[in-house]
Amino acid sequence: MEDFLKRFDQDFFIHPDPLLSSIIHILAVLISAGIAWWVFNVVIKRFEKKYRDRPFFEKNEAIFTILKRAGHYSILILVGIGLISLYQATIVEKIFYAFMILLLCSFANSILSSLVPYLESKLAAKTETALDDVILGLFKKFSGLIIYVTGILLALDVLGLNIMPFVAGAGVAGIAIGFAAKDTLSNLIAGILLIIDRPFEIGDRIEIWTAPKNAATWGDVIDIGLRATKIRTTDNIVIVIPNNEIMKRDIINYTTITEEIRVRIPIGVAYDADIKKAKEIITNISLELDWVMRDPAPVVVVRNFGDSAVNLQARVWIDEPRKRMDTISYITDRVKDVFDQEGIEIPFPKRDIYIKRETS
Repeated sequence: MEDFLKRFDQDFFIHPDPLLSSIIHILAVLISAGIAWWVFNVVIKRFEKKYRDRPFFEKNEAIFTILKRAGHYSILILVGIGLISLYQATIVEKIFYAFMILLLCSFANSILSSLVPYLESKLAAKTETALDDVILGLFKKFSGLIIYVTGILLALDVLGLNIMPFVAGAGVAGIAIGFAAKDTLSNLIAGILLIIDRPFEIGDRIEIWTAPKNAATWGDVIDIGLRATKIRTTDNIVIVIPNNEIMKRDIINYTTITEEIRVRIPIGVAYDADIKKAKEIITNISLELDWVMRDPAPVVVVRNFGDSAVNLQARVWIDEPRKRMDTISYITDRVKDVFDQEGIEIPFPKRDIYIKRETS
């Protein structure tokens, strides 16, 4: 028995079997990983149980999931490193590190997916403009694509593949696509410039130059996309205008600075009318509207002398830009009624025709 034990000690410790040593090494790595996995799960559960009721973690429950994934990924990476060091296989090592890069890309994408809603609730929701919402929306759409494309290129480089032909091919393809879709790219670039320059924002009321015939010529911006902007007119019609067309035009924004705008209403009276009385009537009619501002008060000025009328202009400040057409319509209708009652003539073009008869 003693001789057997001596021979076992010599064979196992002095001249160990390579296969048996490999098996023991693998088992040791796996058992260590299992213990680390179990300990980590216990710790994270206690941490979650202790801090779940905190206000920050109640609103951001995804943090616990991210922490779990971070710990599990770390254990898997350490297990992979431990097993790779056993065999010293270059190809296996390259494949493992390439896989690890993709795994980290997935983890980074998860972090960004959880971070964007937090920024939307904490930052974008507290700002007065809709610019932050648009930027975060674009970031949410393209962040995952950028992360995974970068990760794939890095993984190919780790595997020993020359990625320069891919990059060059992508560049050539990008040029070809650019020529084929220059209008689309032009709209995309214009959309980015609209977001940066901010000539208008979602909710602003702007003038529309491409409105259908006999339709409303202004409306509210309801969406600013990368390709086009959507505007809902006062006729409840949505007009989709390519961003490239918007950047070529003068943009008339009624609400970008303040809600207070001035409305100008042309009114003509006859030359023999009482101009002072006509001005008083127009002013009093303007003040009948609740949204017409008292300070500055409405004024009526003489613009010029026309062929058959003295051309007046009512200048009225209102605190609701969307009441612009209502203001013009109301004052115009009321002026006609009151002028008729007061005997003030609203002239129209007249022609005097003289007929000359010749006798033979």
